[in-house]
Amino acid sequence: MNDQEAFAIAVEEAKLGYKEGGVPIGAALISRDGKLLGRGHNMRVQKGSAIHHGETAALENSGRLPASAYKGATMYTTLSPCDMWYVLLLCLLTGACILYGISRVVIGENKTYLGGEAYLKQRGIEVVVMENEECRDLMELFIKEKPEIWNEDIGEEARVYSKSK
Repeated sequence: MNDQEAFAIAVEEAKLGYKEGGVPIGAALISRDGKLLGRGHNMRVQKGSAIHHGETAALENSGRLPASAYKGATMYTTLSPCDMWYVLLLCLLTGACILYGISRVVIGENKTYLGGEAYLKQRGIEVVVMENEECRDLMELFIKEKPEIWNEDIGEEARVYSKSK
Protein backbone atom coordinates (compact mmCIF):
# COMPACT_ATOMS: atom_id res chain seq x y z
CA MET A 1 0.00 0.00 0.00
CA ASN A 2 1.50 3.34 -1.00
CA ASP A 3 1.18 6.68 0.84
CA GLN A 4 -1.79 7.84 -1.24
CA GLU A 5 -3.77 4.64 -0.64
CA ALA A 6 -3.00 4.63 3.07
CA PHE A 7 -3.77 8.31 3.43
CA ALA A 8 -7.12 7.77 1.68
CA ILE A 9 -8.12 5.53 4.61
CA ALA A 10 -7.42 8.36 7.04
CA VAL A 11 -9.47 10.78 4.91
CA GLU A 12 -12.33 8.27 4.80
CA GLU A 13 -12.23 8.11 8.60
CA ALA A 14 -12.25 11.93 8.88
CA LYS A 15 -15.34 12.11 6.66
CA LEU A 16 -17.04 9.46 8.77
CA GLY A 17 -16.32 11.49 11.91
CA TYR A 18 -17.77 14.59 10.29
CA LYS A 19 -20.95 12.73 9.26
CA GLU A 20 -21.33 11.54 12.86
CA GLY A 21 -21.15 15.15 14.09
CA GLY A 22 -17.64 14.86 15.47
CA VAL A 23 -14.32 16.53 14.76
CA PRO A 24 -13.24 15.37 11.27
CA ILE A 25 -9.82 13.95 12.00
CA GLY A 26 -9.00 10.48 10.75
CA ALA A 27 -5.99 8.22 11.06
CA ALA A 28 -4.61 4.93 9.80
CA LEU A 29 -1.67 2.92 11.08
CA ILE A 30 0.09 0.96 8.32
CA SER A 31 2.85 -1.60 8.82
CA ARG A 32 6.15 -1.36 6.96
CA ASP A 33 4.95 -4.06 4.58
CA GLY A 34 1.75 -2.14 3.74
CA LYS A 35 -0.72 -3.95 5.98
CA LEU A 36 -3.48 -1.96 7.68
CA LEU A 37 -2.93 -2.37 11.43
CA GLY A 38 -5.63 -0.01 12.65
CA ARG A 39 -7.82 2.88 11.61
CA GLY A 40 -9.99 5.34 13.46
CA HIS A 41 -11.27 8.87 13.83
CA ASN A 42 -11.75 11.46 16.51
CA MET A 43 -14.65 10.29 18.69
CA ARG A 44 -14.53 12.86 21.48
CA VAL A 45 -18.05 14.13 20.69
CA GLN A 46 -19.56 10.76 19.83
CA LYS A 47 -18.22 8.98 22.93
CA GLY A 48 -18.12 11.94 25.29
CA SER A 49 -14.40 11.25 25.64
CA ALA A 50 -11.61 13.57 26.65
CA ILE A 51 -8.94 11.56 24.87
CA HIS A 52 -10.43 9.62 21.94
CA HIS A 53 -8.50 11.37 19.16
CA GLY A 54 -8.04 9.96 15.66
CA GLU A 55 -4.48 8.74 16.11
CA THR A 56 -5.15 7.10 19.45
CA ALA A 57 -8.28 5.47 17.98
CA ALA A 58 -6.22 3.98 15.14
CA LEU A 59 -3.65 2.69 17.60
CA GLU A 60 -6.33 1.28 19.91
CA ASN A 61 -8.13 -0.33 16.97
CA SER A 62 -4.93 -2.09 15.96
CA GLY A 63 -5.51 -4.36 18.94
CA ARG A 64 -2.92 -6.27 20.85
CA LEU A 65 0.01 -6.85 18.52
CA PRO A 66 3.61 -7.87 19.10
CA ALA A 67 6.18 -5.08 19.06
CA SER A 68 7.51 -6.35 15.75
CA ALA A 69 4.19 -5.50 14.03
CA TYR A 70 4.79 -1.78 14.69
CA LYS A 71 8.46 -1.63 13.69
CA GLY A 72 8.82 0.71 10.72
CA ALA A 73 5.07 1.47 10.64
CA THR A 74 3.60 4.78 9.50
CA MET A 75 0.80 6.72 11.19
CA TYR A 76 -1.32 8.64 8.66
CA THR A 77 -3.40 11.48 10.08
CA THR A 78 -5.48 14.14 8.35
CA LEU A 79 -4.44 16.95 10.70
CA SER A 80 -1.26 17.84 12.53
CA PRO A 81 -1.54 15.88 15.80
CA CYS A 82 -2.59 18.05 18.73
CA ASP A 83 -0.87 18.39 22.07
CA MET A 84 -3.22 15.80 23.62
CA TRP A 85 -1.73 13.29 21.23
CA TYR A 86 1.74 14.29 22.37
CA VAL A 87 0.77 13.86 26.02
CA LEU A 88 -0.51 10.41 25.12
CA LEU A 89 2.58 10.01 22.98
CA LEU A 90 4.73 10.54 26.05
CA CYS A 91 2.87 7.78 27.86
CA LEU A 92 1.68 5.49 25.09
CA LEU A 93 2.73 6.35 21.60
CA THR A 94 6.30 7.26 22.44
CA GLY A 95 6.42 3.72 23.68
CA ALA A 96 4.95 2.58 20.38
CA CYS A 97 7.03 4.93 18.25
CA ILE A 98 10.29 4.59 20.11
CA LEU A 99 10.02 1.15 21.71
CA TYR A 100 8.10 -0.48 18.87
CA GLY A 101 9.69 1.60 16.13
CA ILE A 102 6.85 3.49 14.43
CA SER A 103 9.09 5.49 12.15
CA ARG A 104 6.89 7.91 10.18
CA VAL A 105 3.93 10.21 10.63
CA VAL A 106 2.26 11.46 7.46
CA ILE A 107 0.05 14.51 8.04
CA GLY A 108 -2.67 15.72 5.70
CA GLU A 109 -2.40 19.37 6.60
CA ASN A 110 -1.11 21.68 9.32
CA LYS A 111 -2.50 25.06 8.29
CA THR A 112 -5.76 24.99 10.27
CA TYR A 113 -3.86 23.64 13.27
CA LEU A 114 -0.15 23.18 13.85
CA GLY A 115 0.57 20.56 16.45
CA GLY A 116 3.85 19.53 18.02
CA GLU A 117 5.46 18.08 14.93
CA ALA A 118 8.85 19.22 16.20
CA TYR A 119 8.56 16.79 19.11
CA LEU A 120 8.22 13.84 16.76
CA LYS A 121 11.20 15.01 14.73
CA GLN A 122 13.25 15.36 17.93
CA ARG A 123 12.49 11.70 18.66
CA GLY A 124 13.83 10.69 15.24
CA ILE A 125 10.44 10.12 13.65
CA GLU A 126 10.09 11.22 10.03
CA VAL A 127 7.28 13.76 9.58
CA VAL A 128 5.75 14.34 6.15
CA VAL A 129 3.14 17.07 5.56
CA MET A 130 1.07 16.50 2.42
CA GLU A 131 -0.64 19.92 2.38
CA ASN A 132 -3.86 18.19 1.34
CA GLU A 133 -6.54 20.66 0.25
CA GLU A 134 -9.45 18.27 0.92
CA CYS A 135 -8.39 17.88 4.56
CA ARG A 136 -7.96 21.62 4.98
CA ASP A 137 -11.36 22.36 3.41
CA LEU A 138 -13.10 19.82 5.65
CA MET A 139 -11.48 21.24 8.80
CA GLU A 140 -12.29 24.82 7.81
CA LEU A 141 -15.93 23.85 7.20
CA PHE A 142 -16.14 22.10 10.58
CA ILE A 143 -14.51 25.03 12.41
CA LYS A 144 -16.99 27.43 10.78
CA GLU A 145 -19.97 25.21 11.63
CA LYS A 146 -18.98 24.19 15.17
CA PRO A 147 -16.41 26.60 16.58
CA GLU A 148 -17.28 25.72 20.18
CA ILE A 149 -16.49 22.04 19.63
CA TRP A 150 -13.31 22.91 17.76
CA ASN A 151 -12.15 25.21 20.57
CA GLU A 152 -12.88 22.47 23.09
CA ASP A 153 -10.96 19.93 21.02
CA ILE A 154 -7.82 22.06 20.92
CA GLY A 155 -8.09 23.09 24.58
CA GLU A 156 -9.24 26.66 24.04
CA GLU A 157 -11.86 28.28 26.22
CA ALA A 158 -15.17 28.75 24.48
CA ARG A 159 -15.70 32.39 23.75
CA VAL A 160 -18.89 33.70 25.27
CA TYR A 161 -20.18 36.94 23.85
CA SER A 162 -22.85 38.98 25.57
CA LYS A 163 -24.57 42.12 24.44
CA SER A 164 -23.95 45.10 26.65
CA LYS A 165 -27.05 46.90 27.85
